[in-house]
Amino acid sequence: MSDDHGHEEDNRPEYDPEHVELPEQEPPLRSTAPQSDFTMGQVSRGIAVTLAGLVIVFGLALVLV
Repeated sequence: MSDDHGHEEDNRPEYDPEHVELPEQEPPLRSTAPQSDFTMGQVSRGIAVTLAGLVIVFGLALVLV
């Protein structure tokens, strides 16, 4: 018998809250961008891209006015 989401009830193991099986090992630690280390070269490149974008946006606006 299947429910509205397409899950088969027969394929689910019985849940026993008194005998919970823990995973054999811990999951790997996640690394996200704001927490990752970065080099001064990457910082310099980001600053250069930001400055180029600002020059294009404001320079173009001043030229068209």
